[in-house]
Amino acid sequence: MNIKMTQIETGMTAGLGLFAIIIVLLLAAALPSSAQAADGGASKSFNHVMTGFTLSGVHATQTCETCHPKGIFKGTPRNCAGCHTAGARITATPKPASHVQTAAACDACHTSSVSFAGAVFSHAGVSGACAGCHNGVTAIGKTANHVTTSAACETCHRGTVSFSGARFDHAGIVNNCASCHNGVTASGKNAKHVATTDACETCHRGTTSFDGAIFAHTGIGKNCASCHNGVSALGKNAKHITTTDACETCHKSTSSFSGATFSHTGITNNCASCHNGTSATGKNAKHVTTTAACETCHKSTTSFAGATFSHAGITNNCASCHNGVTATGKNSKHVTTSAACEACHNSTVSFAAATFSHAGITTNCASCHNGVAAIGKNAKHVATTAACESCHKSTASFLGATFSHSGITNNCASCHNGVTATGKSANHPVTTAACESCHKSTTSFLSVTFTHTGSTVGCGNCHNGGTAKGKPSNHIPTTIVGGLDCNTCHISTSSWSSEKMNHNGAQGGAPNYCVTCHLKGAPYLGRMDKKSHNGASTSKDCSSSSCHKPLGKKGSAYQKWD
Repeated sequence: MNIKMTQIETGMTAGLGLFAIIIVLLLAAALPSSAQAADGGASKSFNHVMTGFTLSGVHATQTCETCHPKGIFKGTPRNCAGCHTAGARITATPKPASHVQTAAACDACHTSSVSFAGAVFSHAGVSGACAGCHNGVTAIGKTANHVTTSAACETCHRGTVSFSGARFDHAGIVNNCASCHNGVTASGKNAKHVATTDACETCHRGTTSFDGAIFAHTGIGKNCASCHNGVSALGKNAKHITTTDACETCHKSTSSFSGATFSHTGITNNCASCHNGTSATGKNAKHVTTTAACETCHKSTTSFAGATFSHAGITNNCASCHNGVTATGKNSKHVTTSAACEACHNSTVSFAAATFSHAGITTNCASCHNGVAAIGKNAKHVATTAACESCHKSTASFLGATFSHSGITNNCASCHNGVTATGKSANHPVTTAACESCHKSTTSFLSVTFTHTGSTVGCGNCHNGGTAKGKPSNHIPTTIVGGLDCNTCHISTSSWSSEKMNHNGAQGGAPNYCVTCHLKGAPYLGRMDKKSHNGASTSKDCSSSSCHKPLGKKGSAYQKWD
């Protein structure tokens, strides 16, 4: 027969009392063995689900009396804590003394009816006092290799789901890093770490990350590749020049890979295999467009400077390179022109010797000839504001300029000083008089009229045939009259005539014979009397005869023959 637990409970509720319990027990005992449950006597035909409490896990393996002692069905707890509490009517494992302090229902954390293990505690709203539970007894606490610290758990552990991701505050910690960073307590050196016995803090300057460590290379001058192998430390990158040389052969600095100096000894060609812009510096954006090998123009392995480009065969389109970017172009002083370079520059070796075509240019010379764009006035140029073309009539040369002296009547020497314009020649009469005192023409220095007024300088100083007109070739020898100055005889400064011969010193004795000048046929000029005298002798003076005697005493001027 089938007896439902709900019916029993209903009977109990109706007050059957002990009698009803006995009847139930007797009936249960009278049931055939096939009706007994293998799990302790519960009827296989009894559906416990009908009670509202489904038997599962450990509960499904217990005998009825485990939960219904003394056959009392009424009041059997339906929640975990009704049984799993010390002193409860039903004996079940209660919370241990080390259980987490909580008022939450058991099944809030314990989701298995098989075992208390695997309980998941909800930390929602929990933000402090972690160690109250995580003490190694109530809940998992610090492990044996935990960082030694008295700080609260929540100081480092930010998550209540996992202990992972804890962030330790290194504030104030500047040394003894290895006491924790030993690979057990905290991350230590990895397998790729540089081999060193130095303290962590010697190289690692930050407590936030291992990155940015600066290794002191002091005293290290070789064997760089033992660390700089791309594993322990940076090694050659994919763009590095192919070489088996030791790092230190080229890299002279332990602070930076930059500034490496590669020895090009013996390298004379195939430069582009490295100088391709990847392994080493290559052509820049401004480089002359060419497919020629680097070494065709670049003769030095030390510098790109000094390259000599072969212009052979290039006769036009110069500006495609000579644009001031790819190659030297017009400078700021260049003549303003839209003409092609080759119109003026006839050499591919130098910009010098350019010949500018002035065809059709007749004015505004100074716009270029300003001393910057083209040759301008030099320091010796005549001071003038007149346009260049006023005087310079040729565009081929500055020579042959004709200056207009119109309106200029004085101050000639301000220009005619031998520097700015032609000045006094080397044989010019010595004078401080202004040019215009004698030179009356601005066209020529000729036709000069010299005023002898006040002149006290000996005539011969100027009238020497160089500075001014001098003695003719058949002039009376001045030695006859003792070498006296011109003005001894020439009384007038305006004419050679009206001279008066001073015979002082010209009497008696060779060679001062009278016949030297006064004998007919004598070659010398003058207004002297010349006589043809029979028996006259050129080796005997007239005054020595008994016929001709001078008037007056010796030293008096001869005036006539007596």
